[in-house]
Amino acid sequence: MDDFSPSDLKAILHSKRANLYCLEHCRVLVNGGRVEYVTDAGQRQLYWNIPIANTTSLLLGTGTSVTQAAMRELAKAGVLVGFCGGGGTPLFSAGEVDVDVAWRTPQSEYRPTEYLQHWVRFWFDDALRLAAAKAFQRARLRRIATQWLRSKALKDAGFAIDAAALEAALAASLRAIDAAPDNTFLLTEEARLSKQLFRLAAQATQYGAFTRAQRGQGADPANRFLDHGNYLAYGLGATATWVLGLPHGLAVLHGKTRRGGLVCSTWPTW
Repeated sequence: MDDFSPSDLKAILHSKRANLYCLEHCRVLVNGGRVEYVTDAGQRQLYWNIPIANTTSLLLGTGTSVTQAAMRELAKAGVLVGFCGGGGTPLFSAGEVDVDVAWRTPQSEYRPTEYLQHWVRFWFDDALRLAAAKAFQRARLRRIATQWLRSKALKDAGFAIDAAALEAALAASLRAIDAAPDNTFLLTEEARLSKQLFRLAAQATQYGAFTRAQRGQGADPANRFLDHGNYLAYGLGATATWVLGLPHGLAVLHGKTRRGGLVCSTWPTW
């Protein structure tokens, strides 16, 4: 088998790659020239191939290890590698691997800057940044309408939402978003709509009285599930902005004073 060069492996752009792996309780190594992860099954060891040329990110969770040889091959393929907790969250550390350097930050001088350049063209203009925040919120409304009303999985699970009430709430929120004069108004509208959505979801599942608790303070299953879901959504948002090379501090709506603000802005659209 002929050796592949790094340019051959990077022929599939990150935006076109199909795979993102989150591995737990296994070892990542090179076996017969291929990057594989190994799990134990009783007295046997099972080897599973990782198609690195078509992989965007590799998240290593609880109980994982990776060899230097595997990191070298992942570097050749341009795979982004990070360490995380159980279930893929939270993301502890991540970076772009290179052939001669173990870790690089997402702002590496070798990372393409196309998306960042387009982002900063509008970010320093208050009016354009507000328009971007509205675009995120509109995308959120479209995603909610699609998932809550048309998802077969939710219907099969018995999630019978009041379609008329949901459509009315989303329509009212869309009008408020279009008329929003600033980010504070948008954040207030987001909170108002969220309370309506929580109420509709509680009614659809016959959950009973529900109050959204602050993160980590909810003892009931619904609040714990929402906390975990938020972390998963933040992980997806972080991965997307990270692959595109967008610094997390360039937020358009949430958390403009903290580094991860952009992740908070993007997660409602997932």
